[in-house]
Amino acid sequence: MTDSSHAVALQYLRSRLGRICVAITGATPQELLDRAAEAARENTFLEFRLDYLPKPLAAIPKLKDFLELHREVTAIATCRRKANGGRFAGTVAAELEVLTKAAGSGFHIVDVELQTAEAMKPADWKKLRGHEAAILISYHDFKVTKDLEKIYGRILPLNPDFIKVVSTARSLSDNVTMMRFLESTREAGNVVGICMGDYGIISRVLGLRAGSRFTFASASAGEETAPGQIAARTLLETYRVDQVDTGTRVYGVAGNPVQHSLSPIMMNTAFHRETVNAVYLALQTEKIEDLLLLIREVPVHGISVTMPLKQVIMNHLDRTDALSQKIGAVNTVVRSQDGKLIGYNTDVTGVVRPLEQRLDLRKAKILVLGAGGAARAAVFGLKQRGAEVFILNRTPQSAQKLARSAEAKTIRRDQVAKTAFDVIVNATPVGMAGNKEPAILDEKELNAKLVFDMVYNPVETPLLRMARAKGLAVITGVEMFVQQGAEQFQLWTGKPAPREDMWRVVTHALRSRAEG
Repeated sequence: MTDSSHAVALQYLRSRLGRICVAITGATPQELLDRAAEAARENTFLEFRLDYLPKPLAAIPKLKDFLELHREVTAIATCRRKANGGRFAGTVAAELEVLTKAAGSGFHIVDVELQTAEAMKPADWKKLRGHEAAILISYHDFKVTKDLEKIYGRILPLNPDFIKVVSTARSLSDNVTMMRFLESTREAGNVVGICMGDYGIISRVLGLRAGSRFTFASASAGEETAPGQIAARTLLETYRVDQVDTGTRVYGVAGNPVQHSLSPIMMNTAFHRETVNAVYLALQTEKIEDLLLLIREVPVHGISVTMPLKQVIMNHLDRTDALSQKIGAVNTVVRSQDGKLIGYNTDVTGVVRPLEQRLDLRKAKILVLGAGGAARAAVFGLKQRGAEVFILNRTPQSAQKLARSAEAKTIRRDQVAKTAFDVIVNATPVGMAGNKEPAILDEKELNAKLVFDMVYNPVETPLLRMARAKGLAVITGVEMFVQQGAEQFQLWTGKPAPREDMWRVVTHALRSRAEG
């Protein structure tokens, strides 16, 4: 192909590219094609992972027929060797044979690993470039994020049509490194950059805004071809990556673990319903310095703070409200217009509001189980509303310390069954999905009119099932979760939160997980 005709073909190809390339895998050629046909109904930009096939070369004729039939599909052929993180067990020469055949069979782009490209001879390049397919040279680091510019410098002399640099994020700040790299290469218009891993979700959503030509997604959950890869539908429906631009404000939930948090789907739904140009991400970290760097550099406009950062972050805020000072923890950070970071605790609202809708908290007798961060928010919030609060904790010293600071009372386990309460509130992780700790109370100790479990996953906890069996009224953790999230939304946007939509999407997600 002449240089001029290649330039014209490349320009046309770029006009076809979407922002999301869906990676397709299959154990057999037919499975690969079936999944490709299914994915193409929603997204016509597909990467065919030929290295997942036992004999990729033998599948090329069927793939050629598929691409001739589905001319709307823009296809990348990838046959990554095991040495570079793929599944192909063959040699460099065998890989090149597969890619060259793919280039001549209707694939629009072939992905050549940098290590392979550097080993190629002039004759290899002549064969590969003899077809219309564009060449993408890729580099993957499955350990760290470093030397991105150096890698870019190795790829440039090979004169590819597209460049893909993929690293592994070991911290939130690694995403900042990747996005700065993408910003520096934006003008080239042909660079793809992604951080893999649980820490790398930021790059998968914000990388496009920083300058990545496109990003990669899995066809569905469970079909990921790289650590931390997100399903295409999630990228579009939850994170709305096709709408993220320079005016999009960034929010997130910070702590560890947060990769399974339902806050992103709840908050992104709220932003969408209220037409707020914002995106909410899971920001996994245990290091406050890592989080603060991200907040400053992205910048991030608001944070939902979870364990283990609720207390330590207070030392790094410009100010906190009076109640958060008393509690000694914040779960919400707001960036003000002048860039100041202000802390609040909306867990209080999450506990108090559901109860106030059902009873008069003044003089109500309430037992709080636990003495950690969630319990502190419950105890201080309920005391502020005039309730008589008792604390039961497996470590009595922690309960006594909290009781003294909140002017509440402690109670011994052997006194619980003998005492009548208006409400029992579980503010411990007991009953949470994956938590194996034994129940704090047994059935005869549920001596209350109402039982409130702050655990929201699963919706129906062992404590709530036990309470329902006794005919007691209950409040699920979902209600608390949505109420505290609604308060965060209002603090960040100044708008009333769409509580019903938030409730609906959270309960739907929890049911789906339970069924799965």
